[in-house]
Amino acid sequence: MTSTTYSDSTGNTRDAGDAGDMDGTNGTRTPVPLPVASPRDTARTTLRRLARHRVRLAATVLVLLAATACALAVPALLGTMVDAVADGRPWSGLLRPAGGIVAATGAGVALGWWGQLLLARTAQDTLAGLREDVFATAVAQPAAVLERAGSGDLVSRVAGDAEAVNTVIGKVLPATVSALFTIALTLVGIGAIDVRFALAVLVAAPVQYLALRRFLARSGPVYRAARQAEAARGQCLVESLTGADTVAALRAQDRHTAAVAASSEHAIGFELRAVRLRTTFYGLLNLAEFIGLAAVLATGYHLVGGGAVTLGAATAAALYFHRLFDPIGVLLSGVDELQNAGAGLARLTGILSLPAPPHHESVPAPRTPPAPGRIVLDQVSYAYDHGGRRALDAVSLTVEPGETVAVVGASGAGKTTLAKILAGVLPADSGRVLLDGVPVADLPVDTLRRRIVLVSQEVHVFDGTVAEDLRLFAPDATDTGIRAAAARLGAAEWLDALPEGIGTRVGAGGHGLTAARAQHLALLRLVLADPGVALLDEATAEAGTGEADLLENAAAAALAGRTGVVIAHRLSQAARADRIVVMEAGRIVASGTHTELAAADGPYARLWEAWNRAR
Repeated sequence: MTSTTYSDSTGNTRDAGDAGDMDGTNGTRTPVPLPVASPRDTARTTLRRLARHRVRLAATVLVLLAATACALAVPALLGTMVDAVADGRPWSGLLRPAGGIVAATGAGVALGWWGQLLLARTAQDTLAGLREDVFATAVAQPAAVLERAGSGDLVSRVAGDAEAVNTVIGKVLPATVSALFTIALTLVGIGAIDVRFALAVLVAAPVQYLALRRFLARSGPVYRAARQAEAARGQCLVESLTGADTVAALRAQDRHTAAVAASSEHAIGFELRAVRLRTTFYGLLNLAEFIGLAAVLATGYHLVGGGAVTLGAATAAALYFHRLFDPIGVLLSGVDELQNAGAGLARLTGILSLPAPPHHESVPAPRTPPAPGRIVLDQVSYAYDHGGRRALDAVSLTVEPGETVAVVGASGAGKTTLAKILAGVLPADSGRVLLDGVPVADLPVDTLRRRIVLVSQEVHVFDGTVAEDLRLFAPDATDTGIRAAAARLGAAEWLDALPEGIGTRVGAGGHGLTAARAQHLALLRLVLADPGVALLDEATAEAGTGEADLLENAAAAALAGRTGVVIAHRLSQAARADRIVVMEAGRIVASGTHTELAAADGPYARLWEAWNRAR
C-alpha cells in the first residue's frame, strides 16, 4: 500500500490558476542530483555482484580460453603448410595441416559461441539484480529525496543508463573479453616462434598506449557530463510534457520549447565532443597497426635471411600480428562504449549508496481499530530552495477526528506543499506535524502509509486488470468488497460497463480510461485502503462539467468516517467541507465555514464570487 498515487496526466485540464502550486514557488527549485558512485566503488560493487556467479564465470573463462587457443592454431598450421611447399614436399603432406585448420576453426567457432553466451548470461543476470536493487532502493527513499532530484534524473538512470550497460553486455563485453584472451595468447605464440618477433610487435605499443591514455583522460569527463546533460534534458522534457495543459493555459509554449532546445543543444554538444575524440583515437590506432606490421615484416626478412627462422615461421608470425588488428581494434575501440557504460553503471550504483530506511514488513499487518486521526501543524515552515522564499511560513492548523477541512487559495499559495507535509512526503524545515500526538516523522513508513493516504490530481492507472490495480493498495480486497466500494462511490455503473468488468485490462496497452475515471479509480483505492486520514490534492479536478458532481459525490463518500483535508480546485467541493482555510503566500489568512467566509469581506468571498461568475 502506498500513501501517494500518481498519474500519466492523460487529459489533464488544470487551469492557469493552478500553475506552479505543485511546489508553492511557481516551479522554481534547484534540483539536487542523486549520488554517483566513484570508479572504485563502482568496480567493487560490480565485482562483488559477479562473484555471486563465480562457478559460471570460471566456466566462461575456460571455454573462451579454449576457443582462443583453437583460433590461434590456424596461423601455426598455415606456417607448417608454407614450409612444406618451400621444402618441396608432396601435396599429400598438406592434408593433415589442412584438416587441422578445418577442425580448429570449427571448434573455435563453437566454443566461442558457447563462451560468449555464458558471458552474456552471467552479465545479464548481474545487471538484472542490480536494476532490481536500484529500483527497490529508489522507491524506498523518502519522496522528498526523489522530488529534489527531479523525475528526469531517476528516469534517465533506470532507462538510459541501464540501457547503455545492457548494450555493452550484449555487444561489446563478449567481444572485449575474447579480444583480451586473443591478444594475450597471440603474444605468447609470437614469442614462442622467436622473441625478436615479440619485440617487433611491441614497437606499436607506445603509439597505442598514448592514444588510449589520451582518449581515456579526455573522454571520461565528457561521458559523465553527457550523462548528466541527458538527465537534465529528460527532466526538462518530463516537466514540459506532464504540465502541457498548464503551459498552454499560461501561453508559455515558446519559453518551454526554448528550454527544451537549450538542454538538447547542451547534451548534443557533449556528443559532438565525444565524436571528435573517437575519430582522433581511431586514426592513431591505424597508425599503430601500420608501424607494428612493418616492424614484424622487417624482422622476418632479417631472420629468414640469416637462417634463424623458416619462411613458414616468419609467415606465422606475420599472420599472428595481422590477427591482432581486429582484437586490438575491438579492445581499444570498445573503450568508447565501455566508458559510456561505466558512466551509466556509476550512476546506477550511486543509487545504492542512498541510506536504507528502517526495515518494516512489506505487507501491512491487519489494521487494528484506527486512532481518532487528529492532525496538528504547529508553526510549520518549508522552503524548496534553502534560503529562498518559504512555500509554507509558520503555518498552524488543527484538524479534529472525522472533520473535513478544505484548503483553498491562488496559485503558489502553498496548498499542495501543505498536503505533502501532512502526508510525510516532505519533511518540515521547522515546526511540528503531529498525528494523534505523535510526530509524523517518527512513525514507521508502513504505519504512516496505512494511516494517511494522499490522492493527487496526477493519478496513475497501473498495468493490469482493474481488480489487480485496486489490490495493489488493498491486497486482501475481494471482488465483492471491490464492487461494494464501487457502489458506495457511484463507480459501479461504468465499471460494469467495461468489456470484462473489473477483470478488464487497463493501463499501458489496455482499455483506455478518461482522466475523470482514472481519478474515480484512485478514490476507490482510497476507500479500499481505508486509512484514518485522507488527503485529496485536487483529486476531482479532471472532471468535466458532466462528471463534476459524480466525482465530488464520490470524494465526499470516500471521506465519510475519516479525517479529511481537501485541496479544493472546485469551490463547490470546498463548500461541502466542515471548515475552510484560505492560504496566501504560504500562510493561512482565513478560516471558517463556507457560510461565514462567503458572507465576510475577505479573500474567500472574492474567490467565491469569481467562481460563480465563471460557472
